[in-house]
Amino acid sequence: MTTSRLDLSRLQILAFRRRVGALGERLPPGRQSLRRAAWAGLQDSMPRAALLSIHARVEGAQPSTWEDPCLVQLWGPRYSAYVVAERDLAVFSLGRLPDAAGRRQVAEDVAARLRDQLGGAKMAYGAAGRALGMNPNQLRYAAPTGTVLMRWDGARQPVIWTVAPPDVDPRDARSELARRYLHTFGPGTPESFAAWAGIARSQGIATFDALRNSLTPVRTPIGEAWILARDETSLRAAPGPVAPARLLPSGDSYFLLHGDDRELLVPDEDRRRALWTSRVWPGAVLVDGEIVGTWRRSQNTVSIQTWRRLARAARDAVETEAASLPLPDVGEIRVRWDD
Repeated sequence: MTTSRLDLSRLQILAFRRRVGALGERLPPGRQSLRRAAWAGLQDSMPRAALLSIHARVEGAQPSTWEDPCLVQLWGPRYSAYVVAERDLAVFSLGRLPDAAGRRQVAEDVAARLRDQLGGAKMAYGAAGRALGMNPNQLRYAAPTGTVLMRWDGARQPVIWTVAPPDVDPRDARSELARRYLHTFGPGTPESFAAWAGIARSQGIATFDALRNSLTPVRTPIGEAWILARDETSLRAAPGPVAPARLLPSGDSYFLLHGDDRELLVPDEDRRRALWTSRVWPGAVLVDGEIVGTWRRSQNTVSIQTWRRLARAARDAVETEAASLPLPDVGEIRVRWDD
């Protein structure tokens, strides 16, 4: 790690995040684009949030796109439901495996018991938990072993099954997870990485130490942090195109932030409270590169709550985006403005 620090503005950082997150221009259809959209994982804790995150980034998303064979579903960072590229399973599972012997043993023991119970079959996770005499939520502890996959469509209990463990060193997987974090959410710190990944703070610090030769120190409006050295040119570049509007679902990686990191994205404290609520987060309304409000959906009605009055062109862009949401069996989308 070098000693001089690069000064980065809020506008530079947000332009970089939109660029790497494909939120300026949608990517062409295809598996390569799906993997890029899922580079930091697609949180799917709200039914079909992953699909809507894909739609915000990839052209031609359909209601079944989240089920593409190149994608898998698992309990990822912070044990939330995630959709990730199949080839990246190790990153989002072994990358979170605890270093502490006791916690790692728990994960491995639950995984072994589950594998023996299922015997290669698939089972609703509630039934699997009962068969093992444990709370089904405890089955999530096995996810960091990389041997547990699931399918959850939001309407029923997840169906789970086991697979062979990835042939990857957990330390290598965690280093790659940190690189994914910095490329998508950067600049970042060991502590912010650990909070996002749901791992011990000590693991975050050790991982950044292992990556020290590929990191560059920076100074941001909210403090000192790190970026991937290879991202410096992109961070210095002029802002790219901005999309007229995007409706980002609850848990989308663009605003999946914790603590002080939220202040950079949404400087106003009252607006932060409206976006990151104490219960289920709403979606974020992105207009011309800035979050300008929140949205929620009930059946075929999308309710938009803006923080300022939008121009007619911006409202039209939001309504066009809402009408294009690839949601199954909801009919024509109706937009209700609550401003």
